[in-house]
Amino acid sequence: MPMKMARIEEIDAISQDPDFWNDAENAQAMMQERGELVELVEGIDRELGHLEEAELYMEMGEEGAAEAVDLVKTVDAVVRKFETARMLGGEHDKLSAFISINSGAGGTDSQDFAEMLLRMYARYCASKGWKVDETDKQDGQEAGIKSASLHVQGSNAYGYLKAENGVHRLVRISPYGKGRRETSFAAINVTPEIDDNIDIDINESDLKVDTYRSSGAGGQHVNTTDSAVRITHQPTGIVVQCQNERSQHKNRATAMKMLRSKLYEHEMAAREAEASKDYAEQREVAFGSQIRNYVLHPYKQVKDLRTGHTVGNVDKVLDGGLDDFIEAYLLMEGGMTKESESN
Repeated sequence: MPMKMARIEEIDAISQDPDFWNDAENAQAMMQERGELVELVEGIDRELGHLEEAELYMEMGEEGAAEAVDLVKTVDAVVRKFETARMLGGEHDKLSAFISINSGAGGTDSQDFAEMLLRMYARYCASKGWKVDETDKQDGQEAGIKSASLHVQGSNAYGYLKAENGVHRLVRISPYGKGRRETSFAAINVTPEIDDNIDIDINESDLKVDTYRSSGAGGQHVNTTDSAVRITHQPTGIVVQCQNERSQHKNRATAMKMLRSKLYEHEMAAREAEASKDYAEQREVAFGSQIRNYVLHPYKQVKDLRTGHTVGNVDKVLDGGLDDFIEAYLLMEGGMTKESESN
């Protein structure tokens, strides 16, 4: 708390400099940081007041017991929210993010599942007040999507969404398989949007750039010109593509942002692998196994296999209700725990 107050005072002092707004992007980031710190400090003060109120009710004995319990529950929920926010201290947690969704084994069912996840993430991001742009979508042959990419812009977007990295698994009665129970997979990859201050060396000679006709929405102009862009980084094999803009130039610029983010992640993984002999093997296993199961038959349940957090209301989760899962993951990463069962 004292450190947060000191940081607020530091930002206030810096903002008094006449040249503060010369660097508008940096100034805006600092003012956003200040706003978040003020909200956190005021929230803590408010909950401390609630605790004092709860103590008064407890002194009243049975007469005030119910009110005291309700206040303590409210404080506990808010404290967990603050603790979750406190976990967002990673180097890139405050940045915007790119989400890549790719259907896996399971044919049409997996492509349908991938589209369900696309909808889930779009709704979750909207609930957080983040701006979401669909930068690419490749439709499935019969239903669903083969792949899609989202550009999510907002404070702490990557910090929260990184919890979704991994393979997701769906079990249900297939609407495409004559009543058979099917298991489908989709892979989620989340990378931070790396800003221009971080040096990522990209040689133009290493890039293979293809243009093609967009298959997405956007009107007649989009669908009749080669405005979509696919970029392959040949040394690593990383492929990115964008087709959401009418302008080929804008699509290329967005694709290059995506490539920078993926190359940065690739470089960080390589450094970690070098630092630990076992890291590469562990990472391969992690990416090859599911992190979360979505079961629609013979019972309904969503279970995160990393944290154990389980929810029975599958529809709520698929409608974007991911807060509890992401909170549980962040608390686990921070060495804390959350109740594993929820309805």
